[in-house]
Amino acid sequence: MHNRLEGRVAIITGGGHGIGKAYARRLAEEGARVVIAEIDAAAAERVAAELAGARHEVLALRTDVSDAGSAGEMARRTVERFGRIDILVNNAAIFATVPMSRAPFDDLDPEEWDRMMAVNLRGTWLASRAVVPDMRKRGYGKIINVSSGTALKGSASRIHYVTSKAGVLGFTRTLAREVGKDGIRVNCVVPGSTLSEQDPDEDTVKLRNAAVNERALKRVQRPEDLVGAVVFFASAESDFITGQSLVVDGGAFMH
Repeated sequence: MHNRLEGRVAIITGGGHGIGKAYARRLAEEGARVVIAEIDAAAAERVAAELAGARHEVLALRTDVSDAGSAGEMARRTVERFGRIDILVNNAAIFATVPMSRAPFDDLDPEEWDRMMAVNLRGTWLASRAVVPDMRKRGYGKIINVSSGTALKGSASRIHYVTSKAGVLGFTRTLAREVGKDGIRVNCVVPGSTLSEQDPDEDTVKLRNAAVNERALKRVQRPEDLVGAVVFFASAESDFITGQSLVVDGGAFMH
């Protein structure tokens, strides 16, 4: 199936690296006009140039989702350029591209805890708040949040990350209740441990490989394994689905 998103406009936060880059590429291939909203402006421009070179319509925007003004500007400039917002993928998060401590809960610096919540949870809220007014005007929209399998099973030594991603699950269900009357669907993709271009060192790669042992499907998970779920939630095929979380982890966590 191709061109399921023809005529749609999609914003991908954190779309300049890793999994977000894979989302952006696939949504563009499905016909969407894509906005790369990324705090790393150079990375956003590189992805935009790559997609433009493949004759996709794309806009790169430096965006800090933890800042209300920046999130609002993201929405404003998207509408200014493309006339509408149909899809938001809330992918931006502190995990790989931004350093994260792996420490016991009582050794974490409170400032790092606050920064984690500011990006992963507050950022999801602010980006959603920024795009909903345009979606309401047309009575249609798709918000796709990204949680983590660690929120379902717990993961020692990164309690701030796990807590933020657990919050995304509750945020998804509650927002779906609030904006369903406006024709806006809100769903969540829950990835397993994924090997991406951002995995920086041998120890992290070993962790990704070790996750294979927990899966029914015995291989490493890559960004391309997640794009089908995002396209499904972004497309008309899921128009009667909202408030749901889809685990994509090769069968590590089944519920």
